[in-house]
Amino acid sequence: MENRYIGVGTLNLTKKAKEYVNQVLDSNRLSYGPFCKRLEKDFAKIHDSKFAVLSNSGTSSLQVALQALKEVHKWEDGDEIIVPAITFVATSNIVIHNRMKPVFVDVEKECYGIDPKKIESVITPRTRAIMPVHLFGMPCDMNPIIKIAKKHNLKIIEDSCETMFARYKGKSVGNLGDIGCFSTYVAHLLTAGVGGIATTNNPEYAVKMRSLVNHGRDSIYLSLEDDDNKSEKELKEIISKRFSFVSVGHSFRITEMEAALGVAQLEDWQEMISKRKKNAHYLIEGLKDLEKHIQLPRIRPETDHSFMLFPIVLKYEQKEELVNFLENKGIETRDMMPITNQPVYKRLFSIKEDDSPVAKWINKNGFYIGCHQDLTKEDLDYIIKVFHSFVK
Repeated sequence: MENRYIGVGTLNLTKKAKEYVNQVLDSNRLSYGPFCKRLEKDFAKIHDSKFAVLSNSGTSSLQVALQALKEVHKWEDGDEIIVPAITFVATSNIVIHNRMKPVFVDVEKECYGIDPKKIESVITPRTRAIMPVHLFGMPCDMNPIIKIAKKHNLKIIEDSCETMFARYKGKSVGNLGDIGCFSTYVAHLLTAGVGGIATTNNPEYAVKMRSLVNHGRDSIYLSLEDDDNKSEKELKEIISKRFSFVSVGHSFRITEMEAALGVAQLEDWQEMISKRKKNAHYLIEGLKDLEKHIQLPRIRPETDHSFMLFPIVLKYEQKEELVNFLENKGIETRDMMPITNQPVYKRLFSIKEDDSPVAKWINKNGFYIGCHQDLTKEDLDYIIKVFHSFVK
């Protein structure tokens, strides 16, 4: 069996993507401009949101989302944000960067989202928000989370960096809570190299996030066009506030080139998601005879799965031997977002891994591989054969 290389992600720059980037270069405009505005508008529409705010990463989108809520609602340093015990480190890092405290909650055993049944037990008078993370392309079980948030007057930030274009019981991710945050980083669903998008239906949140992305600048002047077609009185006010800063913000802006790549890929998102789903189902079908050994991806009822990635958990054995075998055969793997075993968090928060037994099991036994749109049938058959050869 000849070795192949099968990565977890892909990048295929189409003729249209190159055309759009060349348009940017020909325009001599790299700062926030027409492609950025188009990406925000189109992405928000697809995700049933009124507003979208671009930044330079999904992490930055999360940072300004939480900071916006903290400033608007006057939360205090040390207030608590509930996050899942399985997620990328950025989810909880941005809580710390906002001088707040992440409180970790165990996840579901089959779908890997934060377990709604375990949330209320950690709510305290200082809890301010829940941050469910839609991992690997699968939305969390949001209805009970929304119910808990309403009961305790909590906000919801959806970390949807790994999940675009998916619906939960008819509603789009990014439109299920107060703010949704997405990423266009390498190996994600839309791949612009860098980039993040925050969606919301709340105009105050949108204005505040756009300001925070731009150093905390007064929202009266955030792009070159903001002083176009203004009266003399309006222009005078804009000029006086161009260097007026209302928050301690960040340099989180994105360029027109990344936006151009995002716009081009967004035009083909349905075909891309369709191929990912087809590939994932082909793998599930080809590996289902191994289910006594491995847990394959589950799809929540009445929920889409975008299949950014293909998660696998060994039911009874730790993953090292299988992961090394796959890597030696050219199949790239990644850990399934461990948090509770991270050295830095053990030091900062005295986390006990046994407090989140499902996360502990996933940390030891779970990993993911790719199922992206550029995999061929031969690639998928190769993956299936390698898994079977290991079990034999």
